[in-house]
Amino acid sequence: MHREYHKWYSKALGRDMEMLIHGHAGAAVLVFPTSMGRFHDYEDRGMVAALAGRIEAGALRLFCVDSVDTESWYNRWAQPHARVKRHIEYERYIAGDVIPLIHGKNGPHPITVTGCSFGGYHCVNFAFRHPDLVARVVSMSGAFDIHQFLDGYYDDECYFNCPVDYLPGQRDPWYLERYRKMEIVLACGEYDVCRGDNERLSAILNGIGVGHHLDIWGEGAGHDWPWWQKMALKFF
Repeated sequence: MHREYHKWYSKALGRDMEMLIHGHAGAAVLVFPTSMGRFHDYEDRGMVAALAGRIEAGALRLFCVDSVDTESWYNRWAQPHARVKRHIEYERYIAGDVIPLIHGKNGPHPITVTGCSFGGYHCVNFAFRHPDLVARVVSMSGAFDIHQFLDGYYDDECYFNCPVDYLPGQRDPWYLERYRKMEIVLACGEYDVCRGDNERLSAILNGIGVGHHLDIWGEGAGHDWPWWQKMALKFF
């Protein structure tokens, strides 16, 4: 399998960032790691191996990015406003550094974004904030409410990075038109700790007329990598 390692300095974040690319051709998939995760988590946790056949066949190309969760949402030593500011800088890094790299490899086409657990938050939030860049979003066991990271603090920047808050009031035709063209998958297990988050987001999307697929897995499915490997096989 073709594998590329990239490391470069991000002006948006003021530090080096790392990435792994798996595959030589195929549909571009931007992979966000789980909570406080790293760019190599998808490889370490068997997700790349689960998709190896499709990657080696040239049907799929994974772009696995690093996170800065320990500097943003999970940074309990920083003031809440600083946490959301750091997240916004991370989004600028994704939009300004990573997306152009993907386009340079795969052409200027809207991409798929995906992630498991808190990676599901990242992919969903990025897709709804940048629907011109994303054609498809596949969230596996995502959690979408960032209030838990803010110690009671809230401002406009928090609001516009909390999908369960800003989506119900979305009336802008530019966004809604693009949301309705996007393929949206919300997958989770019947015993997943994030099942309620997914059902809540599904209801919100129904409320604004945005089609999507809520896929609740049975057979005792929970919140863990073996289930996400199976989900990845289904949706990719």
